[in-house]
Amino acid sequence: MYAIVETGGKQYKLEEGKYTDIELLDAQANDKVTFDKIVMLVNGKKSKVGRPYVTSATVDGTVVKNDKAKKIIVYKQRPKKGTRVKQGHRQQFTRVMINKINTKSKSAKSEETTGEE
Repeated sequence: MYAIVETGGKQYKLEEGKYTDIELLDAQANDKVTFDKIVMLVNGKKSKVGRPYVTSATVDGTVVKNDKAKKIIVYKQRPKKGTRVKQGHRQQFTRVMINKINTKSKSAKSEETTGEE
């Protein structure tokens, strides 16, 4: 079972027992986080697609750490002008361990589809 979650303006595929790096959250290590903007839930051949979100589900996780990614180099040059700019950037992220994908028993007809489409 996995869930597609929207957070930080991006969408991430989250599975129980695995960790993922997402946009920086305002949380410290060992804090509990809950994602409620579930775009899609997939359980084998059954799936639920939200309009825009699946309201009957949440994803619980624990913050492992806040860190920075590897440095990337941004280099800009204008030919024949003698203009060169070199910059480095390290994007901050939060590593989250996914503990549980919670689904409630009620299911709306408008949200439920099968995997045969």
